[in-house]
Amino acid sequence: MTAKILDGASVAGAIKEGVKAEAEHLAERGLRPGLAAVLVGNDTASQIYVSSKVKTCQQLGLYSEKIELSEETTTEEMLALVRDLNSRDDIDGILIQLPLPGQIDSAKVLNSVDPAKDVDGFHPVSIGKLTLNEPGLRPCTPAGIMEMLDRYEIPIKGARAVVLGRSRIVGLPMSLLLLHRHATVTICHSRTVDLAAVTREADLLIVAIGRMCMVDRSFIKPDAVVVDVGQHKATDAHDLEKYFGDDAKRRAAFEKNGYTLTGDVNPREAIDAAGYFTPVPGGVGPLTIAMLMKNTLTAMKMRRGSNESIESIESIES
Repeated sequence: MTAKILDGASVAGAIKEGVKAEAEHLAERGLRPGLAAVLVGNDTASQIYVSSKVKTCQQLGLYSEKIELSEETTTEEMLALVRDLNSRDDIDGILIQLPLPGQIDSAKVLNSVDPAKDVDGFHPVSIGKLTLNEPGLRPCTPAGIMEMLDRYEIPIKGARAVVLGRSRIVGLPMSLLLLHRHATVTICHSRTVDLAAVTREADLLIVAIGRMCMVDRSFIKPDAVVVDVGQHKATDAHDLEKYFGDDAKRRAAFEKNGYTLTGDVNPREAIDAAGYFTPVPGGVGPLTIAMLMKNTLTAMKMRRGSNESIESIESIES
């Protein structure tokens, strides 16, 4: 039986359309959510990511400000910039693009962001509110996964969920979001004994381990929902054959670019073993930017004392 595809790209598109509609409504009242994206240095991937986020803001009617700093920027200069952004009423969200250069104390900079403007959901206050299930800004990737599961009507309440990976960005907040929705959650990591035996218990398997195609059919319960958060470049022709077989589109992309993207899950095996599966690309990736836009909108409403409740924000996607 072939797994059904969870199309994260289409879900992301629907989320963005909802944000755009709400932004147009707010504009009639003279309100415009604002996002500041801070980029330090000349890392090509970071340049692409930030440009994409700024472009998406423009498409959806949000104000965006791209702040580019030199590779030699110091921690003190970053802290001064964040203080300025914290004080500006036209900026509702602050995004510090990671990684930062080695001379910058990344934790100190991230923790200096006003929690009310923490649209990445990484601040200790944001994590604390998530832990206690209080209203607040949630990390974008886990929140996007929850949106996708809901739109596909994947049962969460009572499900056995296994989260493979315990990072502050994905694994930890993902496990908390699932727990708050009444899933029975197990967190696995590199030191978990008999890892595959644990993951095979999962009705819902979230994979964010950071190892290319590590999860094969031996990790997957038949008909489980498998969400692949990883993203890697497969540059070896042997890997192309191993993970994609005779997939003509993948082979064409490989021959054109010298690589094809894949995740932490072996797609060739997961597609036969799972009930639902997220592809790479086109699965989880597009959800992150969409949820960043939603978080910026939510931050504006929370900060500026809109009479509309948080529930009304969430209703634009329901």
